[in-house]
Amino acid sequence: MMITTYKGRQDSPGMKESDIIRRILGGERELYEILVRRNNQKLFRCVRGYLSDEEEIKDVMQNSYLKAFDKLSQFKLQSSFSTWLIRIAMNEALARLKQKGKIVEWDTNRLTDAENDFANDKSHEQNPYNRMIRKEGRELLERAIGDLDVIYRTTYIMKELEEMSIEEISEVLSISVSNVKIRLHRARLMLRESLYALSQDKDLFEFGFSKCDNITKRVMKAIL
Repeated sequence: MMITTYKGRQDSPGMKESDIIRRILGGERELYEILVRRNNQKLFRCVRGYLSDEEEIKDVMQNSYLKAFDKLSQFKLQSSFSTWLIRIAMNEALARLKQKGKIVEWDTNRLTDAENDFANDKSHEQNPYNRMIRKEGRELLERAIGDLDVIYRTTYIMKELEEMSIEEISEVLSISVSNVKIRLHRARLMLRESLYALSQDKDLFEFGFSKCDNITKRVMKAIL
């Protein structure tokens, strides 16, 4: 299926990311829109894990896209563009939190033996929130996720809403695989009491069509 994009560009699911990047670096700057549109939803949700103000989230997204474009020649094609982009956005979001004095430090050296045991226990990796959530429960779930501490909220969103792998999350957050698993476990425990009967809805933190078009146009206007 072909998807018409800004200035008539078209995106096909069959277009390889690496080919798009090579063509952009070769001078077809307009193709960057494809990467923007492919990553808008994921980037919004991941930044939403750190920041709550929507305008600030959009600002971080735009800045991250522009920084990624400026440094695109430095991108190593061995990894995915989205992982690299999210790391840029996380640094941007964390810088803003630091300015506000809201950075939460997490001492990984203080893990208990039980927590270390859990990190290697694959029996806890089952996701209890895979079923579609009841429509009327969406606001409750979003509020519960939003109430999590930032280190748990961001990890939970990346894994459960965006279905990023444990390894990808580890790379993005610059923490060990074991620590990713521990954060996920803690996040699930925090949510379990109030959301046990509910299921996960991937429409949460939605970055809909009009919002997607708006941020895409802002980024492309700055580039072209």
